[in-house]
Amino acid sequence: MKKNSTPLDLNGTGYCASFNFRRTARAVTRLYDLALQKTGIRSTQFALLVAVAKNHPISIGKLGDLLVIDGTTLTRSLRVLQKEGLIAISNRAAKRQRFLTLTAKGEHTGEILSHSIFTSRRVTACFSCSIH
Repeated sequence: MKKNSTPLDLNGTGYCASFNFRRTARAVTRLYDLALQKTGIRSTQFALLVAVAKNHPISIGKLGDLLVIDGTTLTRSLRVLQKEGLIAISNRAAKRQRFLTLTAKGEHTGEILSHSIFTSRRVTACFSCSIH
């Protein structure tokens, strides 16, 4: 493979929406991961728990559409939550769909996680604003 001798020109990326949205998303994810660090749950798993809690019972396909997550990634993440006892996955129903519900442990964990996030000084400082 031939090396490209021309240096990468990143001039103008400061105005690139895609670049800036992705950078911001990574920063927010890192912030939430730090707030949740002591709980053992990552921000991505927290997002899944919140989505299931707000919409259950919800089919796996519908959850993927809602969160814009591909099926393979979603299935892998849901298995972890199921193994931890935080969600229940139904047997296949009509149209071969499987539905997700939050377990009692999942509800309790969600409350603890929400408290961890909303009491985090980093998250509060980042997202609080004063209106004058």
